[in-house]
Amino acid sequence: MRSLPVLLLLALPCAAEVAPDRAKALENMVLQDCGSCHGMTLKGGLGRPLTRAALAHAEAEGLASIILDGVSGTAMPPWRPLLNEDEALWIAHYLKKD
Repeated sequence: MRSLPVLLLLALPCAAEVAPDRAKALENMVLQDCGSCHGMTLKGGLGRPLTRAALAHAEAEGLASIILDGVSGTAMPPWRPLLNEDEALWIAHYLKKD
């Protein structure tokens, strides 16, 4: 019999499910739209770096929340009008390379 923690981990999604064509569009969005502020190589610009190293200690769910709702008082806009929660979580995992 499996232990409860193992069963709970198996129940959690590893990454958001996004159709392959939408994933390609989201990847392009990260490189173009996010890159316009965070740098075309995502190493920073107006916005903070979005490299794997820079996001190493960030939780994917927290990043998805920032993507969806933006950061008040900064140039980071809310993307909720264009993205759903699964898409924002997919982007967070993409950035973290989980």
